[in-house]
Amino acid sequence: MRRTDRLFEIIQIVRDGRLHLARDIAQVLEVSLRTVYRDIDTLVASGIPIEGERGVGYLLRDQIFLPPVNLSLVELEALHLGMAVVAQAADEELQTAAQSLLAKIDQALPNGSKPPKSWGFAVYPFVQAQAGFRHMPVIRAAIRKRQKLKISYGSLGGQQTKRVIHPLQSEYWGHVWTCTSWCELREGFRVFRIDKITECTPTGDLFSDQEGQRLTDYLGQVSQT
Repeated sequence: MRRTDRLFEIIQIVRDGRLHLARDIAQVLEVSLRTVYRDIDTLVASGIPIEGERGVGYLLRDQIFLPPVNLSLVELEALHLGMAVVAQAADEELQTAAQSLLAKIDQALPNGSKPPKSWGFAVYPFVQAQAGFRHMPVIRAAIRKRQKLKISYGSLGGQQTKRVIHPLQSEYWGHVWTCTSWCELREGFRVFRIDKITECTPTGDLFSDQEGQRLTDYLGQVSQT
């Protein structure tokens, strides 16, 4: 498993608000305990609000979403793309300006809903963000229209699966976008990394609010676990 994939998986594990021991994370990811400690240190240094310590456990108390009341998804997508490019530049003045802009966005957010300080610049390379952008217009439109999507998705092990999903919400994690969906194949909620989607097309079918398959149901599950 690539390190960037492993870092993303650690965020997914600890985002439920429960305390997770490093040895349990290591077992799930099939890596050493030392690797987990090093990865968590990297995430914390990048601004991801993971709390805890070695021997006690780790958790992520705050969700890392930017509420659409401040920025539309299109505006946030544009900001993400622009800052990803500037972050790779060698011009220190431009890098400073990019961080200043993000600080202003941070101040405009409601209390208790702050993004990572570095927005993941130290964690995820720009090429991964770029890989997912080609699907964003289709996903955004499907969320608005409540339209089913047929996707080809690459697992962490490289296996491709065909799925029909009900896209419910897109989320920003600092150079990585995800799409929370109801997956018909798994008959449950799944969070898909958009840069791992190789094909994404509307099926022409719409989905309706069914109990147990709504975004509110997903958020309820997350808050209770």
